[in-house]
Amino acid sequence: MQVVVAVAFATAGEHFASIYMEGYTYRFGNVPPYVPPGHGMVYLTAVALARSRIFLMNARKLAISVIVIGGLWSLWGISGIPEQGDQVGAFLFCIFVICLFKGRSPMVYLGAFFICTWLEIIGTAAGTWKWASIEPVFNWTQGNPPSGVAAWYCLVDAVAIGSSPKILYGLQKMNNWYKTSLSK
Repeated sequence: MQVVVAVAFATAGEHFASIYMEGYTYRFGNVPPYVPPGHGMVYLTAVALARSRIFLMNARKLAISVIVIGGLWSLWGISGIPEQGDQVGAFLFCIFVICLFKGRSPMVYLGAFFICTWLEIIGTAAGTWKWASIEPVFNWTQGNPPSGVAAWYCLVDAVAIGSSPKILYGLQKMNNWYKTSLSK
């Protein structure tokens, strides 16, 4: 159920952020059909990484590495050295670090950092999508990709974890009601 919620939430987010807000755009101006199931695969990969032996045995080292590498990337983005700048990435990275320390699934967030960062670098380099140089809500500079882009998966995970039990409970109640109405 968490994957279903994650895919539904991420798909709605894709259409809002890309099509409506134009915070990033895909090559053909749409949300490609592979993107929604791709979010499920990214979420499952983050969970699998979080449960993997290498992550579990090296959690502290991985967290420190992610904080240092992501922090340096964010600082570089707001340093004035790159022409475009990345205020959004620095903000998102701060959110990511807060989630890492205060969130419900820190190991999943570490996994999301690795898979999201890799996918974002590859996807933007290939021209599959491009982040707007100025973010449309706050008019902040935005990297291509933003350095803290994995923070969005902290939100996806929080929504999936928070909503799934309620949805399952509702489905169970509907199922019980249906069985009861059939037996009358």
